[in-house]
Amino acid sequence: MEKLSPGILKTKQHFEILDGLRGIAALAVVTFHFMEMAYSDYSQNFIGHGFLAVDFFFCLSGFVIGYAYDDRIGKMGVVEFFKSRLIRLHPLVILGSVLGLLTFLFDPFGGHPELYSAGKIALIFVCSIFLIPFPVISERAFNFFGLNAPAWSLFWEYVANIIYAFILCRLSRRWLLILTILAAFGLCFTMYHAVI
Repeated sequence: MEKLSPGILKTKQHFEILDGLRGIAALAVVTFHFMEMAYSDYSQNFIGHGFLAVDFFFCLSGFVIGYAYDDRIGKMGVVEFFKSRLIRLHPLVILGSVLGLLTFLFDPFGGHPELYSAGKIALIFVCSIFLIPFPVISERAFNFFGLNAPAWSLFWEYVANIIYAFILCRLSRRWLLILTILAAFGLCFTMYHAVI
């Protein structure tokens, strides 16, 4: 197998402003979740639309992936691309799963681990580490990833990376523009019907 040159694997210019925007979005999401515990009526919540910061994260991720890999994914190959994404994303999945397991087992105010067999808890943990949706913990609202509920966003990040590597990076700008316009119409349609 041909060895890749360090120039292909080298990261590009870092945009500090994006880190600042990510930080603001992260604070908005945390504040939103805190306030939703205080106010169940979103019209009373001053940051009732804070969940949209997650969509902003996805937009930023799309830009960063396109900027970082568009001109070199062909040279580095899909395997190397996925390896670089796993190194970047999966430590957070594992850390979140371990912390989620510890809080599930030892939080005196949290769930009821005694209701689950050791085998089922182990299965939940393995599914959490490998991002396999397994919504079985009732006291955690049957989240797809019961030990690490925010992992849903990393799950969709992986899905987007797979679609990017196999389809989107191969499309011409014309097709990308058409897909963007269709997605914008779909988003507007969904928003209109969600509000009414």
